[in-house]
Amino acid sequence: MAGKFGFNFSHLKGDLFGGLTAGIVALPLALAFGVSSGLGPSAGLYGAIFISFFAALFGGTNTQISGPTAPMTAVSMVVIATIVATFDGDVSKALPAILMVFLIAGFMQIGLGVLGVGKYIKYIPYPVVSGFMTAIGVIILITQILPALGYYPKEDMTYVNQFKPQAEELILEHILQEEAGEGILVLENFIETIKRAGEITTDDIQKESKTLAGKEASGILGALKALPRALKNINWLELILALCTIFIIYGFKRITKAVPSTLVALVVMSGVAIVAGLDYRPIEEIPSGLPIPHLEMFTQFKLTSVTPYIFTALTLALLGAIDSLLTSVVADNMTKTKHEPNKELIGQGIGNSIAAIFGGIPGAGATIRTVVNINAGGKTKLSGMVAGILLLVILLALGPIASRIPAAVLAGILITVGIGVMDYKGLKAIPHMPKPEVAIMLIVLVLSSFWNLVYAVGIGLVIASLLFMKMIGDLTAKSSNIKQLKDEEAWDDEGEFPTNLREEVFIKHVNGPIFFGSTSEFQALAQQIPDTASHVIIRMEKVSYIDQSGLYAIEDVISNLVSKDIHVVLVNLLEQPRYMLESIDIIPDLVSNENIYPDIESCIDWVKGHVDDVV
Repeated sequence: MAGKFGFNFSHLKGDLFGGLTAGIVALPLALAFGVSSGLGPSAGLYGAIFISFFAALFGGTNTQISGPTAPMTAVSMVVIATIVATFDGDVSKALPAILMVFLIAGFMQIGLGVLGVGKYIKYIPYPVVSGFMTAIGVIILITQILPALGYYPKEDMTYVNQFKPQAEELILEHILQEEAGEGILVLENFIETIKRAGEITTDDIQKESKTLAGKEASGILGALKALPRALKNINWLELILALCTIFIIYGFKRITKAVPSTLVALVVMSGVAIVAGLDYRPIEEIPSGLPIPHLEMFTQFKLTSVTPYIFTALTLALLGAIDSLLTSVVADNMTKTKHEPNKELIGQGIGNSIAAIFGGIPGAGATIRTVVNINAGGKTKLSGMVAGILLLVILLALGPIASRIPAAVLAGILITVGIGVMDYKGLKAIPHMPKPEVAIMLIVLVLSSFWNLVYAVGIGLVIASLLFMKMIGDLTAKSSNIKQLKDEEAWDDEGEFPTNLREEVFIKHVNGPIFFGSTSEFQALAQQIPDTASHVIIRMEKVSYIDQSGLYAIEDVISNLVSKDIHVVLVNLLEQPRYMLESIDIIPDLVSNENIYPDIESCIDWVKGHVDDVV
């Protein structure tokens, strides 16, 4: 029997098994994504708990398991690092602004669902998605090399001390900015500036230097720059823990896939490190007890701290939508069901909004976890809710134990995630793909990896759209060549056209829409009509759409022909084109209703009775 939210408790056993299994799979990934984001393992775990539960409850895909994913974490990582840098490297001070951006992204997802945008997600070109996914893999893989080697730039004092002169300059610059804001930055009060500068401590400079060092070593370029130092300062214990984790993840899959290999690696390597009393680096401490709402994100809210990241929040919302709906399609194929895309976006938005309030990182529908859920018997929304509840129980019961997990183990897990998330199908197809699509994929890949994920996707979409419009324009122009009737191949239904009138009457076949990509070819019509012509018949039955550019091009052509005393006749004018022509009075001012015919047969009959052979 189905409940209010679409539950079917006849599948209770399968949902319980599916949810429990998916929750177990989600645990190590949630912790790893939290660490990778920069907010710590608890942020990943909170995100997994709330997104999984509420996205399942309100979403439109019965078997979807949601939570932090690689693409969402990669974009979140950029948001977090950028905002933290503006708060002088203080995560606690930056947290309200970070969570507010995540909350706005959740609201935007709800808005996308309400506006019905879900059905349009499928139109995002595959090369853009492929390049982006591969870039996500590259980013995660390379940025995890340093922690896998046990190298943390902020703790390398030789490296940090290089930034001391720059740190002192920045601190003085901040003092001057504060004084300018307070209105005391004048010559007679310069003594105040000297006083404040004298209060700068060594710790202040050291803290700012660490922030600069961390910023310099962030991202792919930063990791590659710091790699030579990391290789000279390898922590062999951390490296062995990471390599053994990777080995177990890939090796255990060959033995059985019944138990998640990431979970096996997490438990085995953490157990070995703890029992053996190894001197390893643990992850950040996971707070015990129930998650607490971060109300300071509202009480300390400043519009200026958030407005620069509105576009980034929209990117998070769109990325989460794409990520979730692609997973929904996979779920549909496996379960032979049909998801509700807009309802799914609303559910994901609610999940991300609530997760943000409790300090969790954003997430989306997770393909692997959803597949695991379905294979374990999950059938309804209850399975996703069970996965979230399981993670909450683990947090409450095993939080102190989870805080002892080695950081290198999570780095090893993330390296395998980075390798796995790359789009190998798209990469293998490069030799066989059209060159423009290859170019789009590589542009998005390179720009996402080395510059900016957000702008890279936008640029990829713009280029893909322009190339698509050019292709459509070229195809339309090719099929709509402007030729005289004796040169242009007649259509089958024009056999009754009198041959003696072919110099007086010209028939133009227009194939496809008339839009900004094909206007130049259509405008060539007026220049190609010879002086012997008295009538031009434009066949419009294959013109399904006219945009504003096309409309004005038609107006120019018809006006030009009318000025030469050439009568224009339109045949089989469809509804949308007719509406557009009537909207600016092309009909009836330039072409009267009497010169519009429903088919070519009636038009030919009119020609036979009204056009004389004068050549």
